[in-house]
Amino acid sequence: MVDDTELERIYDYPPDLDRAWVQSNFVTSTDGAVSVDGRSAGLSSPGDKRILALGRDLADVILVGWGTARAEHYRGVKPTEVRVARRARLGLSEVPPIAVVTARGSVTPDSHLVRDTVAPPLVITTLQAPADRRSALVDAGVDVIVAGETEVDLQVALTELSARGLRRVNCEGGPRLLGSLIAADLVDQMCLTVSPVLAGGSSGRAAVGTDGVPIALTLASALTDEGFLMLRYRRDRS
Repeated sequence: MVDDTELERIYDYPPDLDRAWVQSNFVTSTDGAVSVDGRSAGLSSPGDKRILALGRDLADVILVGWGTARAEHYRGVKPTEVRVARRARLGLSEVPPIAVVTARGSVTPDSHLVRDTVAPPLVITTLQAPADRRSALVDAGVDVIVAGETEVDLQVALTELSARGLRRVNCEGGPRLLGSLIAADLVDQMCLTVSPVLAGGSSGRAAVGTDGVPIALTLASALTDEGFLMLRYRRDRS
């Protein structure tokens, strides 16, 4: 594994972004499992965690589906969990907020995402979410983005994030959110760590959703660390 300076150079976002630019992060076993006992931690490593932490260091906002946020017990990002000096040098906020995608507005005002945070979270939802639930979230300090009637329109959501200056988007899952981003051709970079284990079992894949046209990617970097393979693929939009 290379040092932190080189890692930042490799994984940093393109300069002068004029739109939301989405990077996705996933870890899988060599046989494609995305979790062990329902969580991704069983597949990770110190090197993989460095990449994940760097993704948060470099991001304006962390995008995550409600199912993953609930299963992984998400809270707001703390200053001790990111390199504040790096973020200041890059002109970023002290910590990136969490943006949760939930068509039904399932985040509640007493959630750790709302109560245990430095940066107020965002909830990306739909008109289907009860109005009183959306109002309660706003009263609790949440930035509620309504993007769609019954399903979240991710293009609208990203446009709204961009309008707020949140253009470095670091997506941490889950499979349904990634599948929807892929279906809408909104993934600009895929960071995939392959863990040197065979997990078996019934774990799902990294992305699920409707079938679509395969999207070609370009391998931008490949790193190894203790048998783990860290791959970075980019979508060529030129």
